[in-house]
Amino acid sequence: MSTDSMPLQDLPCLSLQGSMLCQRTIKRRSRCGASEGLDAECTPTELIQLCSPKHKLQRLCSRDKENECGAFVLARRSRRKKESSSGISWDHLPDELLLKMLLFLPLQELLRMSTVCKRWHRLVFDESLWHSVDLEGLTHGGAALQQVLTTGVRRLRCPRSFVEDLVFTASGPLQIVQLDLSSSVIPTSALESIVCRCRMLEYLSLEGLQLSDAIISSLAVNVNLLQLNLSGCSGFSAAALADMLSSCCRMEQLNVSWCEFTGDHVKSVVRNLSSSVTQLNLSGYRESLSLDDVKVLVGRCPQIQTLDLSDSTLLMADSFPVLAQLKRLLHLSLSRCYHIHLAALTDLGKTFPLLGLLDVFGLVLDGHLPSLKKELPRVSINSRPFSSVARPTPSSRLPGALSERTMWSSLCRLRFRPQ
Repeated sequence: MSTDSMPLQDLPCLSLQGSMLCQRTIKRRSRCGASEGLDAECTPTELIQLCSPKHKLQRLCSRDKENECGAFVLARRSRRKKESSSGISWDHLPDELLLKMLLFLPLQELLRMSTVCKRWHRLVFDESLWHSVDLEGLTHGGAALQQVLTTGVRRLRCPRSFVEDLVFTASGPLQIVQLDLSSSVIPTSALESIVCRCRMLEYLSLEGLQLSDAIISSLAVNVNLLQLNLSGCSGFSAAALADMLSSCCRMEQLNVSWCEFTGDHVKSVVRNLSSSVTQLNLSGYRESLSLDDVKVLVGRCPQIQTLDLSDSTLLMADSFPVLAQLKRLLHLSLSRCYHIHLAALTDLGKTFPLLGLLDVFGLVLDGHLPSLKKELPRVSINSRPFSSVARPTPSSRLPGALSERTMWSSLCRLRFRPQ
């Protein structure tokens, strides 16, 4: 047989040269391979077996059996994993430690972190980070408000915000304990979808909103309700109001001033209000609040300490002996009750021995105010132009003060800051 027709492996010169080259290569790599690593992408099978991990030897041996004829085999070396320069990976940190770190981030940064990966998205929306949220001034915030409500938030401050319709996919109850939606623009249907899912409310402010009987009836389920601000609200019946007040037997502060009330609404309040009430704002009912209503109120709620009956034009000085039954009265507001004369006010110090604050705006002219203060030296007169009954944020503070962002004397941890 001529050499032209012989197989490649049977050629003596090539076979000898190949074996000698392979031996030299193995010896050279065995001396320096441990320190230099594998540089070439394609190496002989013997060298691969010499330098490969044990779990890859079985695969290489199976290839050798298939190539017993001596054919040259190409194999890709295993790449070494790069070690982290810091020594610790974020993936190795436990959830508890990451949650502690996320507690220090503001709202906007926290939301950015949720886009890193699925695990961080899950941690960012853990309910422990969303205990209290301030969304004041949020615009077109239907989706954002819905997302926050489903995180298990317990204290939510969202006054003066614009909210579209809400669509809840889950039917479970919300965990809200304190909620402030004062002066917000929100559809009644969206407000119903929120309040109807609340079972644990203790502090609630819906000042200036359009309500419904369904909303008022849903409040009756929150038997632990302590403070309720419905100032300036409308859209609900006297019967629904009566049922709600009779169910909330732990009520301490109630503000129903300047609502669209009829005489029946006023009677529903004074006849069903809990005896535990200590602060009440029933102002703004010029032709609806009568002396008989005051008598019922005093007999039912003897623990009242703050009482605002301003703008009740039917009240006269003959109401003072009735109000004198409130032995713990500290703050009385009778502003713009025009049928009460100045001479009757001078005896209030004897009628109410514990009285410390008296508001009579519109009854006493500036020239007569010093003489009234002289008659009532222990009483501060006209020092509170705005009522604070059941209101979440003090209204008499200076603009820009830190207290403007408080909700029932506490700040929220997460706060929305408009760009």
